Amino acid sequence: MRALNESTVEPRFESAALTRPGAGLPSAAAPDLPFKSYDPDLIARYAERRFGRVLWRFFQTLLPFVGFALQVQWDRLTGTVARHQLKRAVRLREILTRLGPTYIKIGQALSTRPDLVPPVYLDELTLLQDRLPPVPNAEAYALIRAGLGRDPHEIYAEFDEVPIAAASLGQVYRARLTTGERVAVKVQRPNLIPLVSLDLYLQRGLLGWVERNVPQVKSDLQAILDEFGRKLFEEMDYVQEGKNAERFAACFTEMPEVYVPRIYWDYTCRQVLTMEWIDGLKLTRLEDIQRAGLNARKVIENGVQCSLRQLLEHGFFHADPHPGNLLVMADGRLAYLDFGMMSEVEPAQRYGLIEAIVHMVNRDFDGLARDYVKLGFLKPDQDLKPIVPVLAVVFGQALGSSVGSLNIKSITDNMSSMMYDLPFRVPAFFALIIRSLVTLEGIAISVDPDFKVLEVAYPYVARRLLTDNAPELRASLSELLFKDGSFRWNRLENLVRNARSARDYDINRALDQAAEFLLSERGASIREKLIDELTSASTVNPNVPGGKASGLQNLERLWSLLREDPKLDLRKSVSILGKLILKPEGRDLSRRVAGRLLERELARLLRRTLLPATLA
Repeated sequence: MRALNESTVEPRFESAALTRPGAGLPSAAAPDLPFKSYDPDLIARYAERRFGRVLWRFFQTLLPFVGFALQVQWDRLTGTVARHQLKRAVRLREILTRLGPTYIKIGQALSTRPDLVPPVYLDELTLLQDRLPPVPNAEAYALIRAGLGRDPHEIYAEFDEVPIAAASLGQVYRARLTTGERVAVKVQRPNLIPLVSLDLYLQRGLLGWVERNVPQVKSDLQAILDEFGRKLFEEMDYVQEGKNAERFAACFTEMPEVYVPRIYWDYTCRQVLTMEWIDGLKLTRLEDIQRAGLNARKVIENGVQCSLRQLLEHGFFHADPHPGNLLVMADGRLAYLDFGMMSEVEPAQRYGLIEAIVHMVNRDFDGLARDYVKLGFLKPDQDLKPIVPVLAVVFGQALGSSVGSLNIKSITDNMSSMMYDLPFRVPAFFALIIRSLVTLEGIAISVDPDFKVLEVAYPYVARRLLTDNAPELRASLSELLFKDGSFRWNRLENLVRNARSARDYDINRALDQAAEFLLSERGASIREKLIDELTSASTVNPNVPGGKASGLQNLERLWSLLREDPKLDLRKSVSILGKLILKPEGRDLSRRVAGRLLERELARLLRRTLLPATLA
């Protein structure tokens, strides 16, 4: 397989001294900085003492965008949009490139949205992922000497003179260790912290003005920017990135479809990272992947499963999964390359997200409104009565006829529309989640325009609901299956069908856990409801002809559905049944169900025997 990493920097970037990010910005040496991690107060004090630099950066940022906007507007007025579109796309890429890391990352995010960005712009913005102007070797070598103590040609057995990729924060050289291993050496761009600090200071000031003067904006925009700033500063620390890579790898030891390169700590410092060399293809290079005999959609599905585990299981997720950071290896594995921008999701937030997905898919908008409170979108004292009908209208339309009709973009678009009329706010932690999911969906759409992330994701959610013993999810499952005292057999059947297609769903384990929960103290209320349901002569089930069936008929349908799973081990099922019969709670459940059924049949027999046929 031809390696993505073997691509060279485009000729148009050869005169990099004039085009590299931050060119024209007054230099600021690292010792001049009172901080190495993100602190908005320290950055503000730093910037306020350098009014000239701030003013220079303000106009350096503003003027190119004003000029670009005027050019686009002139094209519209003169009817020459199509003729000049390529020229404008190149101009936008050049503006973002010259402005540096913060703006390059905005362009990278846009480059993964074929549903938002015209194809001509998309092609140009894609160049921002790993083909940016490199800094001169002299500056890169100086950082290596400062960090590792020697010239690169003294440290590595081989070290290429030309970087094979240049990204927003650094550039990558191909090298070989003295022990023979092929490695990629990432060297940070010089002058990064001063440049990023000024950008964040200016953007924070602008967002503060927007919050104060635009009443429709109810989110804490500065808090969202602060979260982004913290992650950006972490991304500029390559030691932290190496630790992130190893932690990420530890999360996926049981998912062989995902690969993480090895970090070589003897050759790594804050501004230099040495990691295992990976040969592979960009996930968006569909034709090359197909020629290699690989299934691009299957790789994407593995990426979705990996992202779900990151967000909802491990709580440690890759916040910047653009195509330059994802490679398809020759054996079909998906390799993650960049671990600078990572974020964490607390357990309560993870369970809240799962509950929100379940409530949304099942159109339980009362539950969804409560989820928004738990996740911090709404204040705890918020009156939910006027919120629920709006959610029903907005998400009811977005859902269409099934979960397969819903995508991340439609969710975010509908959330955006609600922000203007309702007291919603976007929690800072959720901004990076949205960015990560939207980017992933953008990549998926570029591979398959009909790809629906939630359609692939819901089996995982169903599996978690059926197998996770966390109290929050057990409560959510109970809430999902019972409504107004009635058991919703169709919901359980749908969950079983969806969970069956999840890659790591074990039906035998799920049945064992269900039995354990049913017989536990926490399952007491479920047992009472189940007794009523199993002995009911008729109960609602939209999945059956006529929409109604007896409790025992529903149980028989469910057992038939379970038996369709090829992984079902009947011997284990018998063992689980024995557990239900032998435990006191199980015996009591069986006795009461049998007693009620017997009473019902005796009553029916007496009616037939003693009453006239017309009355019976």
